Amino acid sequence: MPQLPAPDFPADVRARLEADAKEVIARYPDSRSALLPLLHLVQSEEGHVSRTGMRFCAEMLDLTTAEVTAVATFYTMYRRKPSGDYQVGVCTNTLCAVMGGDAIFDELKRHLGVGNDETTPDGKVTLEHIECNAACDFAPVVMVNWEFFDNQTPESAKRLVDDLRAGRPVEPTRGAPLCTYKETARILAGFPDERPGAVAASGGAGPASLVGLRLAKGEAPHPRVVHPRGEGPRGEEPQPGAEHLSSHDAPQQTSASDPAHPAGPVDEEGE
Repeated sequence: MPQLPAPDFPADVRARLEADAKEVIARYPDSRSALLPLLHLVQSEEGHVSRTGMRFCAEMLDLTTAEVTAVATFYTMYRRKPSGDYQVGVCTNTLCAVMGGDAIFDELKRHLGVGNDETTPDGKVTLEHIECNAACDFAPVVMVNWEFFDNQTPESAKRLVDDLRAGRPVEPTRGAPLCTYKETARILAGFPDERPGAVAASGGAGPASLVGLRLAKGEAPHPRVVHPRGEGPRGEEPQPGAEHLSSHDAPQQTSASDPAHPAGPVDEEGE
């Protein structure tokens, strides 16, 4: 049976979203170009892109719901069903996988009692495997609401999700302080992150990513490239003798998290 037209947002929600949507649309010479940020906007309201949200986008941009649906179903950043406050994504692409990503993902599924793209009963965590996030020099990588948690192991990843579910403070390896999935969606819609110090804390690339750039410029390489958390909070130098590399105690050497893929080069036959 064909689905009935989606219900509208409540009047007060609709009025608030319309005001925000008009601000977004005004940034583009062609209103259709505002579809992606508008989808993030409705996702910031409901935590996913519902049929109601797609109807709203279609009406604001004078598109058909079919046109909006085609876009919303193409990009994986748009959730199609209710999800948790924290989207925990484990990279399972090649390098992260062999460095322990597969082991992390399997352990988190067991630990949380959920499968891929499923949410814990408390509504806190949605787990999924994700494609490459261009952080191979910090493999294996876990992302929470698109913020990086580098050099993870099964044990450190379990502590991470336990902290998220318990409401304990969690600091990403790089980038702005962590916020909820709805708050992240609003930022992606193009609205400023108004949390004090959040923008200044976003920083840039980590030390491992910059070694090649330093070499290309003829600069001396950094004496030791470690997990960015080893630098102390927000770039402060570590205290003498400090070896703490992660707020979740992830060791620098992570290949032991995947015993089936030990570290070190493999000799060619005959060598």
